[in-house]
Amino acid sequence: MKTMPLLIALLATAAACSNAGGQAAAQNKESAAQTSALAGLGGAPKGPIYTKEAGETLALSGYDAVSYFNASAPMQGKADYTVRYQGYDYRFANADNAKTFEADPAKYAPQYGGYCAWAIGANDALAPGDPNVYKIVDGKLYLNFNKAVAQKWAVDIPGFISKGDINYAGHDADEHYTN
Repeated sequence: MKTMPLLIALLATAAACSNAGGQAAAQNKESAAQTSALAGLGGAPKGPIYTKEAGETLALSGYDAVSYFNASAPMQGKADYTVRYQGYDYRFANADNAKTFEADPAKYAPQYGGYCAWAIGANDALAPGDPNVYKIVDGKLYLNFNKAVAQKWAVDIPGFISKGDINYAGHDADEHYTN
């Protein structure tokens, strides 16, 4: 009879350890699902990509590029959903947006590497693009420096895009905006 309590205690301990292992396995699967969205799409940038500091790799100030197209407002991305494209890190709010980007990154990445569309079109200059001052034109995302600049850009969007496409191609991928 003395062995019965010992046997029950051993069985309870084994069950608890087994359950904890199952929970850990479930957490590992969930973590793997989150990091499985992390992908490296390779490729070299066709021009400079705006980051807050030279040498950084976080593109679009961490905003979710796909959210501009499928949400009512742009959303901040999360580090768990990062996709490296052309050497830069794009973050996404969720795994679905990361997968959408992976399928066609050129469709969602901002034009002119996230630099101000007006500055590159009007002055052949690099100026930061504000991720909250944007417009989608013909299915492409364009950023501007601020709302006042966006109003200047709105005067002749097709003309500025035409000039911007030519001007941006002349900039080296290693260039970075400086004050």
